[in-house]
Amino acid sequence: MVSITAAVAREHEKPLTLESLELDDLRGNEVRVRMVATGICHTDAIVRDGVYPTPLPAVLGHEGAGVVEAVGELVTSVVPGDHVVMSAAYCRHCDKCRTGQMAYCENLFAQCFGGSREDGTTSLTSSGERISSHFFGQSSFATHANVVEASIIKVDQEVPLDKLAPLGCGMQTGAGAVLNEIRPRAGSSFAVIGTGAVGMAAVMAARVAGCTTIVAIDRHQSRLDQALELGATHTINTTDLDLAEGLKSITDGAGVDAILDTTALPKLLVAAVDALAIRGTLALVGAAAPGTEAPFEIGGSLVKGWTFKTIVQGSSVPQDFIPRLVALWKEGRFPLDKLIQTYSPEQINDGFTDSESGKVIKPVLVW
Repeated sequence: MVSITAAVAREHEKPLTLESLELDDLRGNEVRVRMVATGICHTDAIVRDGVYPTPLPAVLGHEGAGVVEAVGELVTSVVPGDHVVMSAAYCRHCDKCRTGQMAYCENLFAQCFGGSREDGTTSLTSSGERISSHFFGQSSFATHANVVEASIIKVDQEVPLDKLAPLGCGMQTGAGAVLNEIRPRAGSSFAVIGTGAVGMAAVMAARVAGCTTIVAIDRHQSRLDQALELGATHTINTTDLDLAEGLKSITDGAGVDAILDTTALPKLLVAAVDALAIRGTLALVGAAAPGTEAPFEIGGSLVKGWTFKTIVQGSSVPQDFIPRLVALWKEGRFPLDKLIQTYSPEQINDGFTDSESGKVIKPVLVW
């Protein structure tokens, strides 16, 4: 057992507190990682606030990047000294995992939100008090973590880890939704609602895919301006312009071939349906509170032949997709570092606040 420093969520809708905790011994399928950087993601915020049911107190954090210090006897993918990025956990044995659809693991909630190992134990304690661990298999708001091997992705040691941390969730989700799931045709039109980290990743991925009309939609003008720098061809500020009308104008009335929503706001989803092209696709990656519904009109939709789909973690296999994003970053085609603002661990709550206000797109803690 070793002593570590971690940011603990003790109460819903309350700031996280930096505390000294005890980290127990490695299990056979775990990797001890010294964190270098951890991204702050919207999912951390909604779990902190009780929207998703991880038991508190808990150490959250699921966009970790660091250096391997030790490995369990069953681990084969990394060795001490390797640089790694961490992503969502998956069980490896359900039908979806066995067919390469890890993002849709049948045991996803237990693996990522359960707050413990599969046997019910937690790797973290505070003077004997149980602290939920293994958030997304990692709980990376900490100086060190025992991470399940399924969450580990080995990356090139030449790439700075503080630039790679956001790949584990937000960037993978946005880019993967485009490149793995929507797969837009070169020359097609694409729009993304919400230009936080997920939306910006989608903009960059749409450019990689060869979309020639890329529309960024938000109510923060500073974010829209940056989206233009990253590949957007048009923007819509929803404080000034109706979403559906704006998209129809940009496409000369034809509608958009594919729209990705990162907000999960019903009124925006309904407007997006109206702005779809015939045979268009509306995809949702935004997380909403359980019970949230969006009413879609049926009559006009029938003859449009449109598709609605939900996407988890960019429908990616992290061990395959994240190295591909790293390769794109090295070529300058996926410049995620332009979105990052770094914070010290003591500033973690400032990072949450700045992200929620729109001031910062991707806060990253540097340990």
